[in-house]
Amino acid sequence: MPLGTEIASHLPFLRRYARALTGDQQAGDGLVRRLLEMALTEPELRARLSGGRLPLYRAFSDLFAAQETPRSTASHAPADLRLGRIAPLARQALLLTTIEDFTPAQAAQVLGLTPDETADLARGAVADIARDSATSVLVIEDEPLIAMQLETLVTSMGHSIFGTAATRAQAQKLMVKGVPGLVLADIQLADGSSGLDAVADLLAVADVPVIFITAFPERLLTGDGPEPTWLITKPFREDSVQAAMAQALFFRQS
Repeated sequence: MPLGTEIASHLPFLRRYARALTGDQQAGDGLVRRLLEMALTEPELRARLSGGRLPLYRAFSDLFAAQETPRSTASHAPADLRLGRIAPLARQALLLTTIEDFTPAQAAQVLGLTPDETADLARGAVADIARDSATSVLVIEDEPLIAMQLETLVTSMGHSIFGTAATRAQAQKLMVKGVPGLVLADIQLADGSSGLDAVADLLAVADVPVIFITAFPERLLTGDGPEPTWLITKPFREDSVQAAMAQALFFRQS
C-alpha cells in the first residue's frame, strides 16, 4: 500500500495534535508538512511511517523535539514567559493521553518514556498550565445535559461561566455584555444555526481562543479554507476538554 494512502486517515488527527501542541494552525500544519517532506527524501523515515498511527506520531514527536521551541505567528508574550516552566514533554503527554486518546503505554512509546513517567507528566500538566489562567468561559451548546456537564467542568477548573447559549441568536445577546476569555462551542445548534457562525460573530470583534466540540473533527480538517485550531471529538471525555482548555489558555494573550 502506498505510504500516502496508509497514513491519510491519520493526518487530520496529527494536524489537530500539532495545532494543540504549538497553539497555532499555521505552525502546527507547518510541522506536519515538514515531516511529510522529509519522508519523501529519507527512505529510513518513510519506512518508519509505514507502521500506522503510533510510528507516525513518534516521528512527529522526534521532529518537534529537534525543532527550536515553536512560537505562534501571533503575539503570545504571556505564553512565551511560561514556556520555560511547562516542559514540552508534559504537554505532549497530556495531549496524547486525552485529546488523541492514546493509552499511557502508547503515549510512552511516542515520547520514548516509560508509561509511569508519561502518566506523571500528564497529571501535572493541567495544574501547571492552568495556574494564573482563570477566566470566564462562554458555552455554546444546545443539549442541556451536555451544557450542564461543561459548566461543571469549567467551574471545577477554577473558571467562571460567562454564559450559556443554545443558538447563535442567544450567543449574540450574551456578547453584548462583554467578551469571554474562552469559548466552548458545539457545531450544530438547536434551531439549525451553526456554532461556527456564532463564533465568527465573536471573532469579528475580539481575539478569543475557541474550542469546537464535534462528532466529526476530520470534516473540519480538510485543508480547504480556514479551519479551527482547537477540536474535541464528540462524545467527549472530560479530561480531553480539560486538556484542550489548558492548552488554549496557555497560548492566550493577556
